[in-house]
This record gives sequence, structure tokens and C-alpha cells, in this order.
Amino acid sequence: MARAGWRTGLNMVGIAAGCLLALVAAAGIVHAEDAALASAPAQTAPVGQVRQIETVEPLFVRPFTPSGSGRNDGNPLWSRSGMFLSFERSIGDKKEIHIALADGLIFQTLYYLRAAGGEMRFFFPGVVEDISYNAGISWSPREDRFVFMSNGGEGNYDLYAGDMGGKAVTRLTEHKEKDGQPDWSPASNAVVFVSGRSGKGDLYIMDSVTRSLTRLTQGGKEYLYPQWSPDGKRIAFMHGNNENHDIALINDVTRPTESIKALTAWEHDDIRPVWSPDGKKIAFYSNANPEGDSRIWSIMVVAADGSDPVSGDGLAAKAVAVDVVPDVERGPAWMPDSSRIVYVKNDRQEYHPIYVVNVANRTSRLFRTDTKMNHDVICSIDGTIAFRAQVDQWDQIFVARMKE
Repeated sequence: MARAGWRTGLNMVGIAAGCLLALVAAAGIVHAEDAALASAPAQTAPVGQVRQIETVEPLFVRPFTPSGSGRNDGNPLWSRSGMFLSFERSIGDKKEIHIALADGLIFQTLYYLRAAGGEMRFFFPGVVEDISYNAGISWSPREDRFVFMSNGGEGNYDLYAGDMGGKAVTRLTEHKEKDGQPDWSPASNAVVFVSGRSGKGDLYIMDSVTRSLTRLTQGGKEYLYPQWSPDGKRIAFMHGNNENHDIALINDVTRPTESIKALTAWEHDDIRPVWSPDGKKIAFYSNANPEGDSRIWSIMVVAADGSDPVSGDGLAAKAVAVDVVPDVERGPAWMPDSSRIVYVKNDRQEYHPIYVVNVANRTSRLFRTDTKMNHDVICSIDGTIAFRAQVDQWDQIFVARMKE
């Protein structure tokens, strides 16, 4: 069934309003219905000779919450300590955030009903305007507070903050243009986010206590999906226009313009960068491939210090897994050892199975979960994997651990 608020698939689309701002890929990868996707003709990369697939057996695989129909759950996110898992639930035309303990006990729900709103120039990727929308949670360093994006109140998209276990939330931003994609620093009160107040998507930092704002980028292109480094000193992001995005870093938030470092700069689309837990590497999706087929996505891993090539064969050689299903909502899922990444293989005949790749030797192994239409993979600090899978045409969150 369709998931309210986001659509899926692998087509790059421009989402426009007012000035027809085009956002893509991670920005505009649209998630088509999983049920329809299961019956669609396969678009997989050419393969060579058939070889034995190595497997990883599970210690356990189980639904995170009791099964239910009439709803779609997705986009799970572990807190940094692994104590909490949040996920987004779509019921009809509303989208709410649930926060649960690691054992599946839900203790907090975030839901704000949309009211009428005016036209706005900047649209976030995948956002549908005529529904309630609450998404993108990020925890404070002590995990006692969180920030998220909502279109509640006046129908506009703003940032809200709440206390764990509390009922009230505080509106952090109040601008006629959209604010979203927040990421709370693991080391301070700083929240980096994307805002359309400049006319395009620019990056800003807000002090969650004083609410003071610092603008990091200066327009000209869309800057999307910022993520703090594990030490809270640097920010990775994607930027670009239409169907070409690149990956870059801000190495010093006190000197954002001068300290921007390009990690990719070529004609291919690179989206959704994610730091390794040790802060030494950055993984992202790229549609660069020998076949020249923009529908085929790979996971690439580059050094976070910017020492790797930013284009050409040198960068192409950084692919560690090929023909994957890109997860725009979360990005590549690092294991806590910073040496492996869990991903979904683009294999419709096998209902998009989950694999784990060793980054050093690029060996992928099948993780046997016996679930179908997998997506939204995320790993906790203790190695527990959360993901979305389809059960009787409805999306549900599962958790699993590898035997090793």
C-alpha cells in the first residue's frame, strides 16, 4: 500500500512550487508502492557468471511491534545509545512519529494536524502538501530531548522540539518558507537543518536553547540532508540541481564558506552521505556505473578527510556494493564496527533481500531475514538492525541481529 507523505521508486523527479525548484534523487527519489514494485519488470545490473552466495544467519528476526493492517510503518531510527527506536506511521492521510524502547514498547507519539497554508517556494523532497506530516526526528546528545519536522499548526513546515516522555512540544522555527531535515549535534545544543527561506535549500545552524541562527551556505543550489560528524565538529551534506548532486563537507562551522571541502565533483548523481561511526569514512549512493545506466545505484565509501579522488576512475573505484536500493530517508547503514554496511539489494525476484558488505574487501553476504520488500535499514550501536518490510501489503518494522 502507498505510504502517506512519501512515494518510492528510482526515478529522479523535480518537486516544484512557485519558482519550480527541482529537487532530486535523495532529494527526489520517489518510493513507489512496494506492492506495485514487486510486480514491476526488473531493472538490474548485468551480471556475470552465477556464483555461490555467501550467507549470514540471524540470531533473531522479529516484528518490532504487533502486526496490524490499515497502516504503514517506516523510516526507523535508533537513538545514539540504542535505547530508543523511533519510526514513522502512516494512517490514511496523516503521518505520525512513534518513539519506543528497544523492546518495542511505544511510550510517545508525535502527531500534529495540518491546517490551511499558503503557497511556498521551497518544497522538501517527497513531501505531499495535502496531508499531515510529522517526520525526521533527531535526538539531543543526552537523548532527553528531540527535534523533528512538522506541518502542524499553520500548515507550514517548521522545526519542533520535545522532551522524552513529555506531551508538549516547542516550535523552534516560524518562517513562511519550509524548515526541515534537522540533525542535532552529538556534542552540543546545535541543530543543523535545511531552510527554504533563502529561496532555495540552504543550511543553517540553530542553537536549541537561544534559537539563534547561523547561515552556513549561500544559495545558488540546493543543500540537503546535512549530518554532523560523530565528534560534532564537521557536517556532511549533498548539494546540486536537478539530477546532479555532489557530496561535500563543512570542516569548520565557524568558517563555513572557507572550509567547504568537495568529496565528489562529477557528472553522476551522489546522494545521502552518512558518516561511519568512527568518523573516518563517509558512505553515499551514486548512480555511476560501467553500464552508464542512471537507474543502477551503488554504495561508495570515501575518506572523510577528503584525500580520495573526487571524480574519474579514482572515485568510481570506491564503489563497495553495486545495484542497491537507495534509501534516501536514512542513507547507507553502517554497522557499529565501521567496517561493514548493511544494504538492500535491487533484486525483485528475491523481494529485495538484505545484504552486508565488508568495506575493505567488498565482499557481500546475504543476511537471511526471510522478509520481503525490505527498505529503510538502520543499525544500532549494539549491532541490532531495524528495517521496514512488507507483510500482507502493509509495511512493518522488523528488528534483527546477526549470529556473528
